[in-house]
Amino acid sequence: IRFLDSHWFWLKWVIWSSLILGVVFWLIFDTAKLGKWQLVSFGGLIVYVILLFLFSKHPTKVHWRPVFWGIGLQFLLGLLILRTGPGLRASQWLGKQVHTFLEHTDAGASFVFGENYTDHYLAFKFLPMLVFFSAVTSMLYYLGLMQWIIRKIGWLMLVTMGSSPVESVVAAGNIFVGYTESPLLVQPYIQHATRSELHAIMTAGFATIAGNVLGPYISFGISPAHLLTASVMSAPASLAVAKLFWPETETPKTTLKDAMKMEMGDSRNLLEAASYGTSSSISLVANIAVNMIAFLALLSFVNAALSWFGNMFDYPQLSFELICSYIFMPFSFMMGVDWQDSFMVAKLIGYKTFFTEFVAYERLSKLVDLRKEAGPKFVDGVQQYMSIRSETIATYALCGFGSVSSLGLAISTLTSMAPSRKRDIAAGAVRALIAGNIACFMTACITGILSSTPVDITCHHIFENTFASGLSQNTTDVVSCCQSLLSSTVAVGPGEVIPGGYHSLSSLKNCCELLKPSTLNCTWIPDEL
Repeated sequence: IRFLDSHWFWLKWVIWSSLILGVVFWLIFDTAKLGKWQLVSFGGLIVYVILLFLFSKHPTKVHWRPVFWGIGLQFLLGLLILRTGPGLRASQWLGKQVHTFLEHTDAGASFVFGENYTDHYLAFKFLPMLVFFSAVTSMLYYLGLMQWIIRKIGWLMLVTMGSSPVESVVAAGNIFVGYTESPLLVQPYIQHATRSELHAIMTAGFATIAGNVLGPYISFGISPAHLLTASVMSAPASLAVAKLFWPETETPKTTLKDAMKMEMGDSRNLLEAASYGTSSSISLVANIAVNMIAFLALLSFVNAALSWFGNMFDYPQLSFELICSYIFMPFSFMMGVDWQDSFMVAKLIGYKTFFTEFVAYERLSKLVDLRKEAGPKFVDGVQQYMSIRSETIATYALCGFGSVSSLGLAISTLTSMAPSRKRDIAAGAVRALIAGNIACFMTACITGILSSTPVDITCHHIFENTFASGLSQNTTDVVSCCQSLLSSTVAVGPGEVIPGGYHSLSSLKNCCELLKPSTLNCTWIPDEL
């Protein structure tokens, strides 16, 4: 013990260096097995950390413990969930259970709106899920289960990362509730929080999504397993980014015992708690509905105005999406998205940043549907969908409330709890918005490191190894890839055949010879130039 006490200063750096070197060597061997894009994601993670340090509020006063532990917890959670069999199966099982649970909303929606309620999907299928989940959450609060879970997660982040009690509780609460509700867990202590703590509270809110909005995203067709994983991984990431972007220079006044005190609520029984949760969701439902109407209308107007302006310079294709694709493309590329898909992911980031994550996920769901239809990847030179890997990374990058529209609401919410801190809250809000988005990007980088090679690239490798070598073995992998290629191919007539999945005509011809399909006239396939 005396030896450790006297040499701990340099021993801790040896331990951290060893861990980092271990991750680097693991990445090298893992990259050799899975592909180069895992290494790109790792490089992007390092670049984001460097950028945060360079633009930090107090670069010379950064405490690296919460930064390293936050990224470490983020990586560990991702490793357990995405790369281990039990963790992957558990997350998929939990995602299916959540989806099944939320489907019970249909009973109430069909009774109120009629059997054809799905004809108005967003209003009568999407929004009622928020009402149902809010009622259930309120019941869990009444039973004390939600407070118990938040305390345990907050305590874990406090003892590992060394973050303050207020920050830890709010970050843990953001996994389950929104950025306007989580500060209520520590409302009496907001006015005594340091400026760094206020920044961390807002960052945690912008970097995560509430549990009560998982249902609508899942109804869009987004993977529930990925949404649950992203929500958990971004909690420690938000504190790591917050403490790097605005280091603590003051002494927190709130103790652990104070922060862990959470009220049970004013409800007198379980039914009253359910009724309270239902009533409190009205403002959330109305807010989402009017924002979707306003932002989509605004997007249509902006695109029309930009097209008119671009037409003056013989470029009518100018649009909000095109501008965002160039602004945010470097950020999406650093997450490990391949160059071709990075422009599409950048558009989604633009939707999320300047509008809401609802608009971004709605657009992502359309891309997922187009991929599942397995049509041509390019139509008139315009890319129609992305790879599975790019979709996965985009799901994690968008999983947060960090939009310009959320900025004003976050400031007004915290100001109402601590009017005397209005100036400090407003001063740190923009930095918190940037930090929250970067926390989501870092979660996407971790996902890119741990995600396997997408199916469509694997099929390219299979065709290359099988047909290029002159072999035509009737293996399961080859047959599966050929069936996918043939089903996604568009044949108009002789010489007018478009292979699906961005595959070559040569691969299509070889698959035709191998499977001899009745649905496609193989003589129509032209020779490649």
